[in-house]
Amino acid sequence: MNWYMMVLRKYAEFSGRARRSEYWYFFLFNILVSMALAGVDFIIGSALMGGSIGLLGGLYSLAVFIPGLAVSVRRLHDTGRSGWWLLISLVPFIGWIVLIVFMFTDSQYDDNQYGPNLKVDYQYGV
Repeated sequence: MNWYMMVLRKYAEFSGRARRSEYWYFFLFNILVSMALAGVDFIIGSALMGGSIGLLGGLYSLAVFIPGLAVSVRRLHDTGRSGWWLLISLVPFIGWIVLIVFMFTDSQYDDNQYGPNLKVDYQYGV
């Protein structure tokens, strides 16, 4: 939950770096909340015919769109890539695979042009 709140506090912060855990915990929490809201939408009848997104799910998606975009850009920065690499997802099938591989890639160990490495434990000098 802390990772999710951290992303929301950095609502539209596209600069800097985001660790894998920050990105993937935010992603996981979004999936869980979306599933719960889809269930509630179905129960209260606000889901549109054809199984498309309901009212609550749609509002939630709009609310987390910018933070999700921002954490994705910061995650790419952590791997040493520009945020413009998100556009590769527009390439059918292959683009999503490449983007997922980038998101699973470990952080650059050293500082890069986007900031210091967040994984380095400065307390122990590691």
